[in-house]
This record gives sequence, C-alpha cells and structure tokens, in this order.
Amino acid sequence: MELRISFLLLVAAAAALSSTTTTNAHNITRMLAKHPSFSTFNHYLTVTHLAGEINRRRTITVCAVDNSGMGDLLAKHYPLPTLKNILSLHIFADYFGAKKLHQITKGSTTTSSLFQATGEAAGTSGYVNITDMKGGKVGFAPVDSDSDGPMATFVKSLEELPYDIAVIQISNTLTSPEAEAPTAAPTDLNVTSLMAKQGCQTFSDMIVSQGVQSTFSDSVQGGLTIFCPSDEALDDFRPRYKNLTAEGKSSLLLYHGVPVYNSLGMLRSSNGLMNTLATEGTKKFDFTVQNDGDDVKLKTKIVTATITGTLIDEDPLAVFKIDEVLLPKELFKAAPPAPAPKPAPKSKSKSKGAAAGGDDGVEEAGGPGPASDDLAAADENDSNYGERVRGGGVAALCFSLALGILAYIC
Repeated sequence: MELRISFLLLVAAAAALSSTTTTNAHNITRMLAKHPSFSTFNHYLTVTHLAGEINRRRTITVCAVDNSGMGDLLAKHYPLPTLKNILSLHIFADYFGAKKLHQITKGSTTTSSLFQATGEAAGTSGYVNITDMKGGKVGFAPVDSDSDGPMATFVKSLEELPYDIAVIQISNTLTSPEAEAPTAAPTDLNVTSLMAKQGCQTFSDMIVSQGVQSTFSDSVQGGLTIFCPSDEALDDFRPRYKNLTAEGKSSLLLYHGVPVYNSLGMLRSSNGLMNTLATEGTKKFDFTVQNDGDDVKLKTKIVTATITGTLIDEDPLAVFKIDEVLLPKELFKAAPPAPAPKPAPKSKSKSKGAAAGGDDGVEEAGGPGPASDDLAAADENDSNYGERVRGGGVAALCFSLALGILAYIC
C-alpha cells in the first residue's frame, strides 16, 4: 500500500515538475503591484500598453521610477503618446540584474530600449548608455540626452527572474529630445507611411497602388487593427498577388484590417472569429484569432500567421507585423491533403509472432517522427521551445522511474 502511495506521489511530482519547467511567463503589473510606491509608473505602463509589450518579451529590464519621480514627469503635461515614448526609454531589451550592473565589462555598455526596438526612434536615439561608476554607483543616460539635470542612477533591485526579467529602481526619469518630441495622435497618422517606415514597405505600396488607403484611414477614428505582413513575407507572394483581379487585390488588402481596436493583450484574451474590412454581406472574409502560449496566431482556412512585432498600439489604432500573408478562402483554395501512406505489408514471421502473443503494434526504431524542418520551425516560432523540450525530458525521466516502481510492485 505504501509503495502504491509513493508511486502516485511520484507521478504527481513529475506532472508538477513538467508544468514548472515549461513556463517562464512574467507579469510586470503584478510584480509592481507589490511595491505601492511605484503605483503611478505601473498605471502608465498599463494605459500606454507597454505592460503587454513587456510581458510578451522573454528578456527585459524595466527601470522603474517611484511616484515622486513620475510626479515630476507628469508635471510637464506631455500627451499620452509622448509619455509612451519616454517610458519606452526605461525598458531595455536585455537583462540587467543588480549583479550584472556592477560587473559591466570595461565599466560601460550601450543597450537598446523599447523606444529603439519598436522602431519609434530615429538613428541612435533610443539607445541608453549604462556606466559602472566609482563608489559603487551605476548611471543611465540616453545617447542623445542633452539634459543638464542629474544623471539617473541605480537605487535598488525590486524583482528579478534571472535571466528573463529584472525590475530595478532608478533615481529619476531618463530624458531624450527624440522621445520628448511632439507625437501625432493616432487619428492624425498616415497609416501607410507608418507601415513603410517599420518593415512593411511592400504592403504599404500595395495599399497605395490599389487605392484603398482611404478605407484604412477613414476607419481609424472608429477603431482599427491592422495586421501588416512583413516585406519578407510578401517576397514570395507577389506572383500570386499579380494574378488576382483588381477586386480580389482590394479584398485581400482589406482582409488585413479589422474595424475594431485590439491591443495585444485584448487579442490574447479574445480567441475566436473576427470580421475584417473586406467583410460584406455574404462575403465573410473572416479569420480566427488563437493563442499559442505567448504567441498570438491568426488562422484562415489556408494559412496561419503569427504576430511578430508592434508598429503602434495606441487606442484607437493598433498595427501589428505578421510573418505570413493572410489568405482568405474566398480568394484561395486550400492545398489538398497529402495522401496517407500505404501500410507496409506484414511479413509472415511477424504474423506468427503476433499470433503467439507478440506485440505487432510497436513502431520500430527509425519509424515516422517529426521532421527536422518541423522541429526547426517550432524552435523559430516559439521562444519557449527549448524550455518545453527540456521540461518534457525531465517529466519523461520521472515518468519512466514511476513505471519502474509500478513494475516492481506488480
């Protein structure tokens, strides 16, 4: 009886171990909620939608400023889009825990902030110099900073999950002329120019040449989400696009727009069908939003695309970059399913073995399994792929051990 109980406990432990080793998610809102003196900073990460961007990224450092420091920033009465750019300077696309900050090679390094990584900054703006100074201090200064005020310095570590996320306190806000420059409201933006500047030049040109840019622009006021295929995604698709009729081309382009504002967080929590700008009457032109871990995938009957970046996420407009062209079933036919392979003929020796009680249903070594290309694709599209493989290996080992115990009991 005791052995059976031990076996059950071991299986439960294996399951728990598997679940804990396959996740590395962090939630910046919950992390900062433990520190009330940073409630204002936490609030503005949410309203600017930077919190969702932080949670989406696997390796990140957040330089938080306390309520007093945020009060000094808010006293300047920047509009929300400008505040977003300034706060983006405080989020680094790399991990800098307290220990790493005091062990910077050669005492200084330059890192990219979200202001640079999301394409909002021009030139070298958006990069931040980190310097390990004398007396144990660490200073932070944007490369284009021309402020005569005090340099922001490291105060303390708030939360760290090595080497995924570090939340640290700095003494005051970072300043940058580029980040503080006036920012156009989303309704005043030229949507096609925005896409062209941030890796979607081909899609932008298609919209302009087809004459449907006014449909996108007119939809912003009431709320609009655009899924913009990257230039790389459109390279191989151009011949198929040229074969479409003029009406088909317009429908395809409008199919990438949804007449409702959706932040990345909203998309993660709103699985299901979505109508598009191409939807009209009996012409459904819809697709399905489905989460896959931290990824947001868009599924048509023909293809599945993944959101790979954010060009802008500012209510009422969101523009996301995707890695595939969305193909509606109204314009394209799904590829026919591959024929099932014919079963290999059974040898007489195997049949005799089966009749004698042998196992004829076990796959032999070298049998069908995931192709190497499939594994490579999984690794490329899933930032947690390695963690899942490692977690699965540990769980498999525990489960094998449990089976050994069960065999001993029996």
